Amino acid sequence: MEKNYKKYGEKKNNREYKDKREPFEQEASSEGMVIGRNAVRELLKSGRAVDKILVQKGEREGSIVALVAEAVSRKIPIIDAEKAKLDKISAGANHQGIIAMAAEKEYCTVEDILNIAKERGEKPFVVIADGITDPHNLGALIRCAEGVGAHGLIIPKRRAVGLTPVVTKASCGAIEHLAIAKVTNLSAAVEKLRENGLWIFAAEAGGSAYYDTDFKCPTALILGSEGEGVSRILKENADYIVSIPMYGHVNSFNVSTAAAVILAEISRQHRS
Repeated sequence: MEKNYKKYGEKKNNREYKDKREPFEQEASSEGMVIGRNAVRELLKSGRAVDKILVQKGEREGSIVALVAEAVSRKIPIIDAEKAKLDKISAGANHQGIIAMAAEKEYCTVEDILNIAKERGEKPFVVIADGITDPHNLGALIRCAEGVGAHGLIIPKRRAVGLTPVVTKASCGAIEHLAIAKVTNLSAAVEKLRENGLWIFAAEAGGSAYYDTDFKCPTALILGSEGEGVSRILKENADYIVSIPMYGHVNSFNVSTAAAVILAEISRQHRS
């Protein structure tokens, strides 16, 4: 393919500090909490270690019965909890009567993501989240990336949301199946991808229509936050700027909606 794209345990007051919150409240602040039936189902399917599962007291019905049965068969402790307690530790998220406390998802490296593509015998397909701070948007982006078959997602360590319980919930279980790398410097990660033969695309206004863009190459797509978009340095270092033409009164999509549109086209071209 011709490279003709446009460049573009502390101490306080000498006393040992102890966390006086209840155990459930302490657990709620960790990234290992998985909320909701779909997310818990995917967690159990993934084979990841689960410490315990909290289930709302009362009559159990629907899919929750099967989830509890699966957990019991795997000797995972089941703890009955009042709805008010689940509401509190899930911080208002729709827990659907079940919350799992799992081992924290392990981040991988950029090299690991590239190796996944190599093992599958596919052209690398990587998504980069640049400064997304809304956990619902990041969760939805993870769901989109995994759904179209991307090999992994790269997120920054600073000025962005990490893999919180809300992100896990919003991903509807997709987080269990997608490799995610957390890096100190996105620009350095982009350069590493470029050195490995990937073309870098940034989703921003003012670029070429995504449906007229040739994605039949090792591809990395950068998606920015709704407020700021793709950062200036990453936009300048991208090989190509792609956009979704807008014909209504609004001038942009939500980042996860835009991701779904462009990522689906990249996947189509990679598999055509």
